[in-house]
Amino acid sequence: MKTTFTFCALITLLSTAAAQPAIDTTLKEQKENVIKESTIIKVENLGELINTDHPEMRPTISADGDLLFFIRQNDPANIQYQTVPNSQDIWYSTRDSAGKWSKAKHLSAKVNASQYNAVYWISPDLNTILLKGSFIDGQYLGMGVSMIHKRPDNSWTNAEMLKIRNFNKFSFTQQIGASMGHDGKTLLFYMTDKKNSTDNDLYVSFLEGNDIWTAPKSLGKKINLPDYNEMSPFIAADGVTLYFSSDRPGGLGENDIWMSKRLDDSWTKWSDPVNLGAPINTAGSEAFFTLDAGGEYAYLTSSDGAFGASDIVRVKLLEKEKPNPVVLVSGNVYNAKTKEPLTAQLIYQTLPDGADAGNGVSSPIDGSFKIVLPYDKNYSIRASADKFFAISENLNLDSLIKAGYKEIHKDLYLAPIEIGQVFRLNNVFFDFDKFNLRPESFVELDRVVKFLNDYPNVEIEMSAHTDSKGSDTYNFTLSDNRAKSVREYILSKGIAASRIISQGYGETKPVATNETDEGRQLNRRVEFKILKN
Repeated sequence: MKTTFTFCALITLLSTAAAQPAIDTTLKEQKENVIKESTIIKVENLGELINTDHPEMRPTISADGDLLFFIRQNDPANIQYQTVPNSQDIWYSTRDSAGKWSKAKHLSAKVNASQYNAVYWISPDLNTILLKGSFIDGQYLGMGVSMIHKRPDNSWTNAEMLKIRNFNKFSFTQQIGASMGHDGKTLLFYMTDKKNSTDNDLYVSFLEGNDIWTAPKSLGKKINLPDYNEMSPFIAADGVTLYFSSDRPGGLGENDIWMSKRLDDSWTKWSDPVNLGAPINTAGSEAFFTLDAGGEYAYLTSSDGAFGASDIVRVKLLEKEKPNPVVLVSGNVYNAKTKEPLTAQLIYQTLPDGADAGNGVSSPIDGSFKIVLPYDKNYSIRASADKFFAISENLNLDSLIKAGYKEIHKDLYLAPIEIGQVFRLNNVFFDFDKFNLRPESFVELDRVVKFLNDYPNVEIEMSAHTDSKGSDTYNFTLSDNRAKSVREYILSKGIAASRIISQGYGETKPVATNETDEGRQLNRRVEFKILKN
């Protein structure tokens, strides 16, 4: 393990001090800050289990920080080592609970199917990988990006290229790379639309629907400087903080890592890019900066003191260099009736607007999932699968922005559509002691409306329940009025009155103890039951 300090900045300050007998207070403070930071920041080589005398490059770390992909160049184990000069294959390592990395392993020929391979991104749930190159049914076609997905037997599907509008505009470039936001719907590129140019710019594309992506859009003039090379973009888990490599003025070497914050949803307005400085940046060339969801350590490629031409290293970031904190939500998707695990699509939306905040998929093996949620939002989270109705969950993170990075476990349930089945509506909200629906409820209730439209023979009972606080009469009246409010909303969307009845049960049907806050919260609920199918 090696340690690199900010010696260049420190030497500059010391030489300035020697030339000036009287050092002002500001310069003293700068000197003290550099000395302080140089004793904190260090670059750590990941060691000989990952790095060899061959070049290791382009790390990609999973959201949970426990799976690392990287490129190893010209290793005799590479699939096309004998036929392709400087072949690049994907290797990987896993981290155990003690923080130790395993000996790197080589991925199969199915993934390492082209001459120069790379993993650009792995989804937080570890079930989807973004690969370098355009493939159709696993056959390599040329430059571009493709996806693979995990199967129930733990194997991977054949790679299929992403369908990106107007992407052929960039098809002649010899330099292209990509990464993806953890929401699974934001794709970043570096490439050029200028013939015979090595000056890349950064672009963004969004998932449009039906597996179609929008045409790449420039990140704007503040990020893409004319006649300079911007490359290897990485958007942090907060969806706001951008790290990229550039040879623009103000750097320490050939290409440096810079950081900027997105200012709005246009993706063209950014804060002034800031150079991350030493020891992250050196007199050489730095690129392919990546972070896990925690945002504490950055992983990148470095040639400084490497075992070979370049190694994979990590560095602990200063607070000013970190992205905004997020929440990593993990859990499993289950059949609510049988408690068996299910594979399903994961959908999370912001409330009350119902805007899609991202997507994912639970494991086809055990139903496990992981998603990343930025703070300062109220979320509805649910799974989706044919012939099931999702019991959604609520995560209100709009008041926890200062809480820092957190990991939360929350299981999701899908209930089969059959007579007698009960569906809890966790995203229906009322003010305290009131029965008027709050706007955050409409996204959830619109799902019920869609369900009733999709299943025109279904009839339901809509019920509301309270905890044991208050008199029996008061609780019955409050719950009955709440159930009526929900029914009235659904009827206002065109559902026939004969298909839905409402009933308040007060405190008579608890599902948990009323002796604790958690139990009382579970007892305060709205749900519906299928009466006819």
